[in-house]
Amino acid sequence: MGRHEVGHIDNSMKIPLNNGAGCRFEGQFSINKVPGNFHVSTHSATAQPQNPDMTHTIHKLSFGDTLQVQNVHGAFNALGGADRLTSNPLASHDYILKIVPTVYEDKSGKQRYSYQYTVANKEYVAYSHTGRIIPAIWFRYDLSPITVKYTERRQPLYRFITTKVHLGTKGADTGDNRFYCYPVHPTSGSL
Repeated sequence: MGRHEVGHIDNSMKIPLNNGAGCRFEGQFSINKVPGNFHVSTHSATAQPQNPDMTHTIHKLSFGDTLQVQNVHGAFNALGGADRLTSNPLASHDYILKIVPTVYEDKSGKQRYSYQYTVANKEYVAYSHTGRIIPAIWFRYDLSPITVKYTERRQPLYRFITTKVHLGTKGADTGDNRFYCYPVHPTSGSL
């Protein structure tokens, strides 16, 4: 993990896979609320691998607390499931993330904070000044100045009544202008 922006990560885990031919990286760290980046690379290793391979799958990448709320659909894990196992092993991957602060307020007024993000990506082979290829996986991020707010509200009683019952008049041409209630057929929406 790159140390330029977030510092050395003490609580990261590197789990070997496929008899040491690959690994699973897990970690959690804080970032500042300013544009920045973090990356996974081999450039700080004491000995560079002869055949670096940066193919990867991203299982989860999220920012802030996870919202465990039904009916809130958003891009809280937009890169979840990103599969780059068939890409060029020598390629670098650049993920450009636009992070959007998100607030969820429940019916009691309690607020929870999280972040959604959008992503664009590119893949390229980069050569160093010595001609050697040192691939990396870059995550470059910027925070949006706009906040998305979800507010949970109860449906007002009048709205419930008007969606379940059709109010109308009968006999407008005969002078009988009394109101009548007709149940709305649930599939067609007509009388």
